[in-house]
Amino acid sequence: MSTRKVLELFYDVVSPYSWLGFEVLLRYKNIWNIDIHLRPGFLAGIISESGNAAPALIPNKGAYMFKDLERMAEFYQVPLRLPSDFFHVVIKKGSLSAMRFVTALQMSHPEFLEGVSRELWLRIWSEDKDITEPESILQAAKKAGIPEDLAKKLLSTITSPEIKSKLKENTEIELAKSIKLFGMPSIVAHINDKPELFFGTDRFELLAHRLGEKWLGPVPQKSEL
Repeated sequence: MSTRKVLELFYDVVSPYSWLGFEVLLRYKNIWNIDIHLRPGFLAGIISESGNAAPALIPNKGAYMFKDLERMAEFYQVPLRLPSDFFHVVIKKGSLSAMRFVTALQMSHPEFLEGVSRELWLRIWSEDKDITEPESILQAAKKAGIPEDLAKKLLSTITSPEIKSKLKENTEIELAKSIKLFGMPSIVAHINDKPELFFGTDRFELLAHRLGEKWLGPVPQKSEL
């Protein structure tokens, strides 16, 4: 019987904080002896369902967030940079098609889930590139090592009822409802057979405590040198 604890990461590539949480959890995967289950969701859906508001739409919070992301990118050593037209890219265009593609991967080729998610984050949050057009998604898939014919086949399915339903399920599943998700990243740790929610990227020390592990900073490999 496996002794590895299970953590679920609910994320959307439109969320820069999700990228930070994603990278840190993967750095700790073997250090903490945990299994990470990636749960691609749709942030706009969670915000709507929970009655929350996007931080960028709250003036003071939005201004703080932009500065905060600069500091967090340096601290977490993730090459995160704000898009040149934040409102258009993040709020108007969003990530629905990208997250449907990621969901298609989750369903049929999960081995590519980590790589494609990272490449989509790099496009929108580091290279100031589009993630909504079919060619943009195919470029991310190519960089993640997905064969072109497979990527095109998966892309052709993203408007299917099956994919739409799965993304909605990931966003609104009973677990998510029971723990009342309200934003991303949301980390659900299964401790003593019970799910516990940790929101954001500033609860890793508390998460480590609950797991009975040590927090070694955002780049644990360097802490161990």
